[in-house]
Amino acid sequence: MVSATGVATAQPLFSFGLISDVQYADIPDGRSFLGVPRYYRHSFLVLQRAVKEWNTHQKHKFVINLGDIVDGFCPKDQSIHAVKKVVDEFGMFRGPVYHMIGNHCLYNLPRSTLLPLLKIQTLDGCAYYDFSPVPEYRFVVLDSYDISAIGWPQDHPRTLEAMKLLREKNPNEDKNSPTNMVGLERRFLMFNGGVGKEQMKWLDGVLQDATNLKQKVVVACHL
Repeated sequence: MVSATGVATAQPLFSFGLISDVQYADIPDGRSFLGVPRYYRHSFLVLQRAVKEWNTHQKHKFVINLGDIVDGFCPKDQSIHAVKKVVDEFGMFRGPVYHMIGNHCLYNLPRSTLLPLLKIQTLDGCAYYDFSPVPEYRFVVLDSYDISAIGWPQDHPRTLEAMKLLREKNPNEDKNSPTNMVGLERRFLMFNGGVGKEQMKWLDGVLQDATNLKQKVVVACHL
């Protein structure tokens, strides 16, 4: 193994667990919006196996969940219970767990409810942050729905900015439809999001600080 300074080492500096798109829901198996088979209840069992494996490993310093903790088809009267159930299972890991939000999370709950459940402590409802598991490394968790038509109140400036962009870039009445859009134009859909100017400024500052500290940086983001 090689350390952050390029010096050969006998052991890695650290290891960590990684998982994405649990997309749990207490509903029968079905298909996603795009027709992909989904096993909603079984996904919780997969998470349980992952947590058991992480704990068995006994060397993971932390775990990162890359988002979509529950599925968009989860009945809305079950959303809070479903999120709590999955978060509690993550809590069985014997170490810190770092969450990020995805579009399916925001289909279920507004940020004001979701972020406290995920134990994401940020300013003004945004969900980006950073942490350093060891002095040589910095992990950056981005909020890819910073500018978004979902998750914020309908009259929130970030919602209005997202809707303005969608009206300019997506000619379809259904803003979740990419019909007649090609290439990069197809990204301008309502279920997508973007990183705002304030977050970009924050990221620039974090990267500059990491550079000054000679840290290597890992950037995590839900796509």
